[in-house]
Amino acid sequence: MSRVAKKPIVIPTGVEISINGLEINVKGPKGSMKLQFQSFIGLKQDNNEIIFTPDLTVDNADALAGTTRALLANMVVGVTDGFVRKLILVGVGYKAQVQGSTLNLNLGFSHPVKFDIPAGITIETPVQTEIVIKGVDRHLVGQVAAKIRAFRPPEPYKGKGIKYDGEVIVKKEGKKK
Repeated sequence: MSRVAKKPIVIPTGVEISINGLEINVKGPKGSMKLQFQSFIGLKQDNNEIIFTPDLTVDNADALAGTTRALLANMVVGVTDGFVRKLILVGVGYKAQVQGSTLNLNLGFSHPVKFDIPAGITIETPVQTEIVIKGVDRHLVGQVAAKIRAFRPPEPYKGKGIKYDGEVIVKKEGKKK
């Protein structure tokens, strides 16, 4: 059986989990989320723990039980603490600002880049060169961060572009005379 699926999920106080057929609903202080799971994955809720028991007669049932357990654990963390991703703009004149439900980016192009903020995500710009993305859904926070980074990924010669906080850009050596 999957090592991930063997570990039970501990439900913190303030989080409410209900299992209805093949759907799990998770409610917490930051919001609520739903997850559909397969019929060959068994779930048991004991006091403040959820235990997964896959039907091992089905191919890949243990792997899907591990995946479902990881998704549910991310949902529990999301509704209690939330997820944060931070982007840093490196370059002369690069700046970002939030206006209503759009993120305006000046990235050295001849035109400003406008990004519509999806529902369930909050974006802050504490400094003009930092973008902080917050949300309950880990997948959505990472997807939004990747889309924003894709407008101007860091280039390898000067390191200019949008990078994740803590990302190390390995710079290439330039031309020699």
